Amino acid sequence: MDDSAFESLAEATLERLQAQIEDALDEVDVELRGGILTLELADGRQYVINKHLPNRQIWLSSPVSGAAHFAYDPQRRVWQSTRSEAQLHPLLAAELSELTGQAVALD
Repeated sequence: MDDSAFESLAEATLERLQAQIEDALDEVDVELRGGILTLELADGRQYVINKHLPNRQIWLSSPVSGAAHFAYDPQRRVWQSTRSEAQLHPLLAAELSELTGQAVALD
């Protein structure tokens, strides 16, 4: 994947996450600016999700699971952790559901 394709895919992923989280959770402050998606929960905990062009990854900073890096797997069409079997969308959905007590589905 070249830089342009990565930028388009990563930006679309962040925009979709923003929209889905805003729709699912009223009490979470969601902001996407400059390729950085910030989620602030009612208790002050924050998630930061950003695209990282040099590695062609999406990076996640979570108050629950810590830092993780995700590379796109074009065969499975998922953002896969570079260190574990975790995938970005299911991991984030599970954590947000646990922290807010509301079901969150992200695709």
